[in-house]
Amino acid sequence: MSDTKAIFTGDRCLSCTSCMANCPVMAAIKDYRGPKLVGPAHGRMHFSQEDVEESLNYCSNCKSCDRACPSGVAVSTLNMLQRAEYYKTHPHLRSEDMLAHGERMANLIRKIPFGATFSNLGMSIGKALGVFSALGIAGERNMPAYAATPFKDAFGSIKQQPSNKKVVLFTGCYINDNEPHVGNAFVKVFNANGYEVLIDRQFKCCGSPLVVTGFLDEARSHADNNVARILDWKRQNIPVVSPCTSCSLMLKEEYHELFGDDKFHEAATNVYDAFEFLELLEERGEFNDNFKPLNQKLLYHVPCHLKSQAIGLPAADILEEVGGVKVQLADAGCCGISGNYGFRKDKYEISMKIGAKLFERVKQGGFDKVICDCGTCRMQIHHGTDVKPVHPIEILAAAYA
Repeated sequence: MSDTKAIFTGDRCLSCTSCMANCPVMAAIKDYRGPKLVGPAHGRMHFSQEDVEESLNYCSNCKSCDRACPSGVAVSTLNMLQRAEYYKTHPHLRSEDMLAHGERMANLIRKIPFGATFSNLGMSIGKALGVFSALGIAGERNMPAYAATPFKDAFGSIKQQPSNKKVVLFTGCYINDNEPHVGNAFVKVFNANGYEVLIDRQFKCCGSPLVVTGFLDEARSHADNNVARILDWKRQNIPVVSPCTSCSLMLKEEYHELFGDDKFHEAATNVYDAFEFLELLEERGEFNDNFKPLNQKLLYHVPCHLKSQAIGLPAADILEEVGGVKVQLADAGCCGISGNYGFRKDKYEISMKIGAKLFERVKQGGFDKVICDCGTCRMQIHHGTDVKPVHPIEILAAAYA
């Protein structure tokens, strides 16, 4: 499977510029030379570490270029590899280090009594005093608040019926540390379908925040750890399922594109997006569709990292089976935040320009709730519209009486 490693795809580039025509960053800012030039072209044509493409830092890793490429070039991953090369000889900014290591910060906070409370207060004060702006983080942003109790800490108190059918929940950092209610909804939905939910405390952050900020060696360490755990669960015939589309994309595709070892491809066969797995149950006639009617109109923003998995729109398909639920696609492109990209002071304006079309669609109304599978997309929509989206699995959980 080595031919699917990103570095082996660059020579397929036809210079057709489809990637550039579909790049949301290029549409928002003139200084970015585009994914083709900073990824495939620069990767093949630069001959020394001093040969630096300055606009490389504009790539948000939204993967619109990958989806547009008719030749299957892993354009965004080539950009990330070029970014990692850059940081071998250049220091990281403080903001990049902070935004890349959210898991490290969360682990530290958990060791402090009332750590979440003090941290949330400190972030509010820090924003008001301009501390984050001074560190290179967008002062306009509200940093995500920490939950009083992380999901994994509260997991043991969730009552579940033992079952021969089991899945391992890969929470990702955001659900564990900031939105444990999404994890609770996941457990309710999978319990309703006869599955006992397990968690694996040896999992680390999927590594996506590390990759986009150039900490590729650390990301490889996380990948090796996580894949070892996934393969162990695979040997037990227990799938690993994630309700976070960026996490599932990383586990299923990006590890192998970045690092190339066959073990990453093997592990990917045991990883599923949450609604992808539920749709498989439906195809096998094993899905529980005993719903109570909800009678809601839902506006669905489809995350870029779900589109990149090429699995369709399983959340929309399943939710429309609930009585009275109508799902309308926002169909407004990338939201602009791209994980930690939109939190950077120098990228904030770009992220808001990219998201403007989506914000306008949300402000038009005509729905009861906005749904989105990606945590940072939900933050961006809330920030740009004051409308607070929910994860689709929360809607499905509410449909199970």
